Amino acid sequence: MIPRYSRPEMAAVWSDENRYQQWLKVELAALEGWQKIGLLPEGTVKTIREQVRIDPARIAEIEKTTQHDVIAFVEQVTSTLGQAGRFFHFGLTSSDILDTATALQLRQAGFLLLKDLNALQKVIREKAWQYRHLPMIGRTHGIHAEPITLGFKLAGWYFEVKRNISRLKNAIAEISVGKLSGAVGTYSNIPPEVEQYACECLQLKPESFSTQIIPRDRHAVFLSVLGLIAASAERVALQIRLLQQTELAELAEPFQKGQKGSSAMPHKRNPVLTERICGLARVIKKNVAVSLDNIALWHERDISHSSAERLIFPESTILLDYILTLLTSILEKLEVFPEHLERNLQHTRGLIFSQAVLSRLIEKGLSRVTAYEIVQRYAFQTVKEKSDFLTVLKNAPEIKEILPATELEECFQSRKFLRHLDQLFLLLEKEKD
Repeated sequence: MIPRYSRPEMAAVWSDENRYQQWLKVELAALEGWQKIGLLPEGTVKTIREQVRIDPARIAEIEKTTQHDVIAFVEQVTSTLGQAGRFFHFGLTSSDILDTATALQLRQAGFLLLKDLNALQKVIREKAWQYRHLPMIGRTHGIHAEPITLGFKLAGWYFEVKRNISRLKNAIAEISVGKLSGAVGTYSNIPPEVEQYACECLQLKPESFSTQIIPRDRHAVFLSVLGLIAASAERVALQIRLLQQTELAELAEPFQKGQKGSSAMPHKRNPVLTERICGLARVIKKNVAVSLDNIALWHERDISHSSAERLIFPESTILLDYILTLLTSILEKLEVFPEHLERNLQHTRGLIFSQAVLSRLIEKGLSRVTAYEIVQRYAFQTVKEKSDFLTVLKNAPEIKEILPATELEECFQSRKFLRHLDQLFLLLEKEKD
């Protein structure tokens, strides 16, 4: 993974050193199982634990000849164990080690991502509460619709993150399974008791029905959830980018002292951080398709999934870790421009209250079709003349006859549109730590 997008703790999960440590952890758990059922003399595993040494450089050297990483690992480790080494990797196949250790690594990565999501959720909640009463225009199709508040927009992001936390917890459980059932999963050279004991040691559940590998639908679920989380982060980043456009200027991502926006134009302050999030999210979403392709393998298994997983597992978790941390930082330092929010709220000169007028006319006895036609006609007149919608309506003969000016003015009160938001924010209030 490109170093600029790799945070140390997550990168360490996918390092050679950690990978070999997880392989060793699985091998030792299997040995504990063998010793428990009596194949190994008591004290054998203790001796192996004391003697075992992992030499990544030597493993790499052996692999040049074997062209098989697990065999290279087993040969190197066995060479450090003396007579007890004959029991190392006993009854196992490579996928027993690879798949079970991968579950451990994915779980490690998943817990780090949960930590990231919790930090992001906390910041969004704080900002949503801070801006719960700050009005802004709500947009549909990119067109001004009706008033909302900035806090309302942020609260929507908050509850999406909350759902993603739940999804990720379930996905971690989905991949937290081990498999030590031999070459095609029939326990021909290793009894189920060893698998059961080893998985208990590793805090994994035994795969209920494996072949030579753990079925890849589990991993596809995990990657799909990462893709969902990346898409959610992209949605937030895209919203910030849109609201930072020159014509809107309602929000802005942080811009540090000395930062430059363009090599040619000194005035530029580009939303490069949120653009980066949107770009990296595409990579994670693409990897979801790869994980789905890995489900269909030849017979009890082939190895086509293996090379792809060496890329998509570290790449997706490392990038998502980076994205979530960056987004949290952006939101912590987010700049808000209330005067621009107010300016844009007034941009249509009252057209955003058209539905309120429509509803009031219907209440007065007009058919919906007739009321809609009247309001639309005067709305378009307002745009054409660049006039004030309320003034235009007050002078409209059809409306004067049935709707007094005072009632018409009530339709143009922003706070009436937002009167139910406090009830919605009670949900957010309950989310306090």
